[in-house]
Amino acid sequence: MISIVLSDTTIEAIIKSMKEEDIGYRKWFSPDSKCIFLLVHGLGTYSGRWDNLADFFLQKRISSYAVDLPKLERIHNYYDEILRVRGIAAGDNPGKKIFLVGESLGGLASFLLIAGHPGLFEGLVCISPAFASRKKLRFLESIKMLAPIFYNPSKQVKLPFDSSMCTRDIDFRKKLDNDPHEYRTSSVRLVFDILTAQIRARTALKKVQMPVLFLVSGKDMIVNPEVSRKVFDHLKTKDKAFLEFPDAYHALSIDLDKEKVFEELLIWVEKRL
Repeated sequence: MISIVLSDTTIEAIIKSMKEEDIGYRKWFSPDSKCIFLLVHGLGTYSGRWDNLADFFLQKRISSYAVDLPKLERIHNYYDEILRVRGIAAGDNPGKKIFLVGESLGGLASFLLIAGHPGLFEGLVCISPAFASRKKLRFLESIKMLAPIFYNPSKQVKLPFDSSMCTRDIDFRKKLDNDPHEYRTSSVRLVFDILTAQIRARTALKKVQMPVLFLVSGKDMIVNPEVSRKVFDHLKTKDKAFLEFPDAYHALSIDLDKEKVFEELLIWVEKRL
């Protein structure tokens, strides 16, 4: 593993996977951590989105490891990276509880991975999970968009959101717009993957038996928080909590009043240590 120190608290690392492919991840490490967060970013972004959250929790003696998929190709890329980085985090922190934290599409992917791999994590946190898109496509629009899956699955389509839908923070919007790692296109193949993953999530409700926290935005213009509420209500786990932030936009980890979100997450996780 090659580590490059960016600051006293943030390390960027590149490791070799079993397939000899370069896999990036970031970590914010405290040698006396109370527990570990494994952070999973959403579509159109990368691990840099977690700086505010990870720095906040590092001050609370909670280390964070973030998968880094700066240009997501397939939904299963999430699963591979979560499992791989979990192994690194567990090796660095023997005996420490690891909580899986996913935002947006990262929340959906984390939910599905938990359903298929019980026992790997102590709890699941879904931040504005992408169980359903806020934008509804008409039938013919859907056919037109997905038709290339049969003859040109790599075709790029524009993602239906921009920085103004992610956060109310004007300065952070400018930061997103000027960040070369942020992107707003996706392959038709990935769009199809996402749609099928959203369907699979409805059949996985009984399989999620660990502590679960849903943090959702009241003014989400990207995903549908009402669907998140329905998914939550049908979860069979007895240890579950749902918190809505009425004025917040989609990306709670970078929105105004994000510290309130972090404080609620801190309260929740400390009760489970």
